[in-house]
Amino acid sequence: MIRPLAATFASITALTLAGAVLAQGHDHAQMPLSVAAKAAPAEGEVRKVDKARGRVVLKHGPLTALDMPAMTMEFTASDPALLANVKEGDQVRFTPARAKDGSLVVTSLEVLKR
Repeated sequence: MIRPLAATFASITALTLAGAVLAQGHDHAQMPLSVAAKAAPAEGEVRKVDKARGRVVLKHGPLTALDMPAMTMEFTASDPALLANVKEGDQVRFTPARAKDGSLVVTSLEVLKR
């Protein structure tokens, strides 16, 4: 009985928050990222850059806020300009996030060492 009650409470809370946001005039459907899915900045190594597609492959440590272990994976740049000065082998600091569609994006990217 506790589980359905908790689920009901969570649903009511989500609907109440969504209503409050809409009442403030914000159209979050137009926002590409879910604010709750942003992670703390992390560090990694650039393995591949595909500027034409706006994507970068990063080898990174654990991304605890996104519940991800250390791995090498592809991210889409939230702004293709983030990839302008990035090269394979660069050590970088980046901010990962999960987009509403579930894909992973990089919202900031800073070269630490070449």
